[in-house]
Amino acid sequence: MPENITEEQLAQLKQKSLSIRKSILTMLTKAGSGHPGGSLSAADIVTILYFYKMKHDPKNPELEDRDRFVLSKGHACPLLYAVLSEAGYFPKEELLKLRQINSLLQGHPHPKTPGIEIATGSLGQGLSVANGIALAARLDNKDYKDYKVYILLGDGESQEGQVWEAAMTSAHYKLNNLIAILDHNGLQIDGKTEEVMDVNPVIDKWKAFGWHVIEIDGHDYNQIIDALNSADAIKDKPVMIIANTIKGKGVSFMENNVGWHGKTPDEEQLKEALKELK
Repeated sequence: MPENITEEQLAQLKQKSLSIRKSILTMLTKAGSGHPGGSLSAADIVTILYFYKMKHDPKNPELEDRDRFVLSKGHACPLLYAVLSEAGYFPKEELLKLRQINSLLQGHPHPKTPGIEIATGSLGQGLSVANGIALAARLDNKDYKDYKVYILLGDGESQEGQVWEAAMTSAHYKLNNLIAILDHNGLQIDGKTEEVMDVNPVIDKWKAFGWHVIEIDGHDYNQIIDALNSADAIKDKPVMIIANTIKGKGVSFMENNVGWHGKTPDEEQLKEALKELK
């Protein structure tokens, strides 16, 4: 177990993740549209970012030296909304207004929502935005100790050419305040990523582009925490954490089932899923 966390804290993080998964499924059922699979696959990672690793303040979302988070795979915003409400950025009641007209919570992230840094969802663009934020920190005479930029990418998204142009830029400018995480669940809307457009070998590719690469089990809390902590020690290049995950993690009938990429549960399926999550 990581040295700087107790068994009790670890248990609390797992309980948070459980609550967040329940919120994701409940809001999607209410909305009748959205993306459960990729939201559930990254739930453990984003939970640990917000409740263990990142410096942020729900009472002051514009905190100057806050750590920034960019959800490049913007269709997984139910996860981010659930995490932000759990952290206190807005009341949990808002989750039931997902995708409604004039709601704070639209189908992709928007900066009008407290805690959201940037609008995302046009896949492939998030890393370019994260580069810009990381470079802005340098222009403001901030170093990697002042604040970091965390970004979550999808593996299907990594088929976009702009991702690799941005990856070259990150390494060229030695953005040591940038930590990327790849939600490597192996599925996208049209099927398996290896069949649609294979992004493997992802580890070799990111290394070849000049990144420090760490591979982990994206549902193992100890590995996630160790990876995020070890990333702090890398001072000469950006860090990519390849997190091997399961799409739909936590709900047996959704796990590794590509049909749940953009399909929401009905009321009976929600009851079954929530029962499993107990």
